[in-house]
Amino acid sequence: MEIQISFAVLTAIVVGLVQVAKGLSLPSRFAPVLALLLGVGLSFLAMGPLALTWVDAIVQGLVVGLSSVGLYSGVKNTIEKPIQG
Repeated sequence: MEIQISFAVLTAIVVGLVQVAKGLSLPSRFAPVLALLLGVGLSFLAMGPLALTWVDAIVQGLVVGLSSVGLYSGVKNTIEKPIQG
């Protein structure tokens, strides 16, 4: 049985791992770089031996990493900034 991991699951995992790293005193300015590295790394792991190409894994990893940074930033800005009307 093959397990398929979606982009959404990988994105959530990357967000969680980056938050753990920040809790272990990773400077916030390095969080996007870590997210990209984790995204690419997890993409290689998730694709497994049936990967189409390593280029596909890198592109998918970049999408996951950039999505996780955007997701975190969007939620953070929504929570921190009050609505002005």
